[in-house]
Amino acid sequence: MAKIHQTAIVEDGAVVGEDVEIGPYAHIGPFVKIGNGTKIMQGAIVDGHSTIGEKCQIFPYALIGMKTQDLKYQEGSVSYVEIGNRTVIREFATVHLGTKDGEKTIIGDDVLFMAYCHAAHGVILGNHVICSNNVQLAGDVHLQDYAIVGGSCAAHQFVTVGAHSMTGGMVKIRQDSPPYMLVDEESGNQKVIGVNIVGLTRRGFSKDVITALKEAHRFIYRSGLNRSQALERVENDVEQFPEVKNLCLFYRNTQRGVC
Repeated sequence: MAKIHQTAIVEDGAVVGEDVEIGPYAHIGPFVKIGNGTKIMQGAIVDGHSTIGEKCQIFPYALIGMKTQDLKYQEGSVSYVEIGNRTVIREFATVHLGTKDGEKTIIGDDVLFMAYCHAAHGVILGNHVICSNNVQLAGDVHLQDYAIVGGSCAAHQFVTVGAHSMTGGMVKIRQDSPPYMLVDEESGNQKVIGVNIVGLTRRGFSKDVITALKEAHRFIYRSGLNRSQALERVENDVEQFPEVKNLCLFYRNTQRGVC
């Protein structure tokens, strides 16, 4: 049975799962669905067509499912927020609805979205993503699985941050960040500084895979070759583990360019 504080507002039509806790002064809108075991704390607001998975934690004064800030939004459009299982949304974070009819803002499973973070319309976060305090994600940004983004980063609309990458604090993410890499800022420019060795080791990647990624990084960033030449060398001269293939595919499919 759900545990709902007497001062909370749960509007008619909301679907509340088993063992859900809703704290004082929280507000749950009429189209919201909340999975089993989720905890929504004091003053949090969940509105719009928002679905929250099981065993999530929504901390005080977080705001989920409000109208997008995109000026292209037309009143009456129906868009969505979807949040996976075991995800944590910390204090004062905001997750907005999509802009167009049917558009979804998606946050995956086991995500940590820290205080004051913002996910704009159409943002997609994969599983096990970490956004440190005050990360600001513009519309249609995509953070792939296990990406970690440091505090106070700001991501330009439509950029992709690759899987298992780590971005340092306060970086302006203007272009795509490649998977498996460390990204920081130098003289105001987003820059790849090496392979995310510590993160990959912690997640069980083999030494052979990490060595191959280091070789790929050397060809792409330190050989003096242009991008096309470097990718050809990686594809011909580096052992083709799935991670290496994924890295090359990321470069070849980029729409905004890779930093």
